[in-house]
Amino acid sequence: MAPSDPATEHAGTTSLSLWYLPEEPALARTRSARPRRYLMCPPAHFAVGYSINPWMDPDKPVDAPLALAQWEQLREVYRSLGHAVEVLVPQPGLPDMVFTADGSLVVDGRVFGARFAHAQREPEAEAHLRWYAENGFAHLHVPVHINEGEGDFTVTASWVLAGRGFRTNPLAHGEAQEFLGRPVVGLELVDPRFYHLGLALAVLDDAADEVAYYPGAFSPGSREVLRRLFPDALVATGEDAAAFGLNAVSDGLHVVLPQAAAGLCDALRERGFTTVGVDLSELHKGGGGVKCCSLELRD
Repeated sequence: MAPSDPATEHAGTTSLSLWYLPEEPALARTRSARPRRYLMCPPAHFAVGYSINPWMDPDKPVDAPLALAQWEQLREVYRSLGHAVEVLVPQPGLPDMVFTADGSLVVDGRVFGARFAHAQREPEAEAHLRWYAENGFAHLHVPVHINEGEGDFTVTASWVLAGRGFRTNPLAHGEAQEFLGRPVVGLELVDPRFYHLGLALAVLDDAADEVAYYPGAFSPGSREVLRRLFPDALVATGEDAAAFGLNAVSDGLHVVLPQAAAGLCDALRERGFTTVGVDLSELHKGGGGVKCCSLELRD
């Protein structure tokens, strides 16, 4: 299935609407939110001038003011939920810098830096590490092997899950484990539309090893690993995954995700989550969504 074309109905305007789906009673457990801190970078220079993933098409115009407005709406959602947002200053010539999650992985205040697979994004890694050095993070690791930060790493209560197959070198999994001192579980990605783990799997509750994922994005062996590790996982449809529904951010109660992933929203509400829908259709043109724009600073 080809990537869906983001909706164009908002083209030429920065008018946005944010909706909260009505919350339904929790079926399994009582949910609670935990305050988070995120690193974000405004899309001041966002454009699609090259193609390094199946979602990018340089022939499709980007509405830069709309992209910025959508990003600002996401930032305000986090603030309205009680979360802190730090800002990484965008740099000219780095259009993908808005996708901060790809620039590092932060666990227990330890910063595992990125080493990008494509030359167009290489300078972003240094910009990220410089920000950490200037903002009081003492434990910084410059990686040896290619990895794209939280694009391919995600943290649960028990494990660090790590994607491979399109971007991150499998050797980076062991490198991360040695630096972070946490067990790393490798997962093979096989569908190029979901070139990062963060497009195929979302952590819903990092205190309880609760996740959602799209099975079709993974190899048979990795699907079996996920089934064993997360027997009660929420299994997403291909339609919701293609709408970037799994590129979501959760604080344990509120799940921020694209409003287009309607089926996933229904399933989350059935589990007692409150879903917060946003529109990042312009940023989808670069191959990223909510999670891609939101690097969690786990101090």
